[in-house]
Amino acid sequence: MTLRLPDTNGALRAYEPRAVPLALTTGAPFTSRTVLSAAHVVADPFEDVSPDSATAVDWDATLAFRRHLWSHGLGVAEAMDTAQRGMGLDWAGAAELIRRSAAEAKAVGGRIACGVGTDQLTGPTSLEEVRTAYEEQLALVEESGAQAILMASRALAATAKGPEDYLEVYGHLLRQAAEPVVLHWLGPMFDPALEGYWGSGDLDAATDVFLEVIAAHPDKVDGIKVSLLDARREVDLRRRLPQGVRCYTGDDFNYPELIAGDEQGFSHALLGIFDPLGPLAAEAVRVLDTGDVKGFRELLDPTVELSRHLFETPTRFYKTGVVLLAWLAGHQEHFTMVGGLQSARSLPHLARAYELADTLGLFPDPELAEARMKTLLALYGVTS
Repeated sequence: MTLRLPDTNGALRAYEPRAVPLALTTGAPFTSRTVLSAAHVVADPFEDVSPDSATAVDWDATLAFRRHLWSHGLGVAEAMDTAQRGMGLDWAGAAELIRRSAAEAKAVGGRIACGVGTDQLTGPTSLEEVRTAYEEQLALVEESGAQAILMASRALAATAKGPEDYLEVYGHLLRQAAEPVVLHWLGPMFDPALEGYWGSGDLDAATDVFLEVIAAHPDKVDGIKVSLLDARREVDLRRRLPQGVRCYTGDDFNYPELIAGDEQGFSHALLGIFDPLGPLAAEAVRVLDTGDVKGFRELLDPTVELSRHLFETPTRFYKTGVVLLAWLAGHQEHFTMVGGLQSARSLPHLARAYELADTLGLFPDPELAEARMKTLLALYGVTS
């Protein structure tokens, strides 16, 4: 059938959906890059909750989606921004998510790394309380058997008086970490509360502090995840890392070129966009494993338009598009999000996300995606 999709001018236009999905299969483990998908959580639509009440998660559907990612060879970055951490998913919900996902990873042999933050702190705090909160979460992740990702902390950003406080807190955590961790620098476009992280609004000065933390503890840093949406800055930072410390790109605007790399190195990946792109991203990386950079780019470059659309400002609401595509692809039975965040994007935005994903052949069952999109359009008053 032909769908009538709304555009940003309020008009409806005809769109003919794709009939055949992109042919993608599972394959051998990756050999040239480490790739993790920051995975979303599936809300439970039958729980009687409100946006400011306790989190209601459909654990079966949430874990099934992680098995989907693992089946394609991707690792899972758990309890990160994509999982609505700090935007609907509180620490109690994140802790349960970490426990369940880590156990599932162990059962199926999947790779998992989990976010460690301070989101149990909800008001004004001290550096000591920030350290204690980080320690509590780090202990839980390590007890689960997962790798730890030290996430940027809103509480630390609000409490730190300068670079020395970041050096002290991160140094303390790295000294006690049992295994090497990933350090995550999340830019303010993803979370405005993180403006001035590492003690400065000047990104060059902040980068120097970030590198000072790593240089003091290179044996405790597996890698860094950079989410600043600035390819040049990531490459410059990548080239300044100590030997053996990896760079995991978190740049959802420029990931193909950063993963492909140049004559001086490349980035691994830890990306929210690899939630909806999972099978296609996995196929592209396997092509890259053969040394075929051109083939890798031919597969992944066309996905950038969709990613830039999902992550357009306000960037933090990209999660709405991610969950829409999961519903359309058949990974969950509804378009409901923790905290009611399904309302965070407009119908024209969602319609364009569907069109771009359909054009790429991302939906395993195009007819199902088409029918569900028609249902969404009808809900908004669009009739055929």
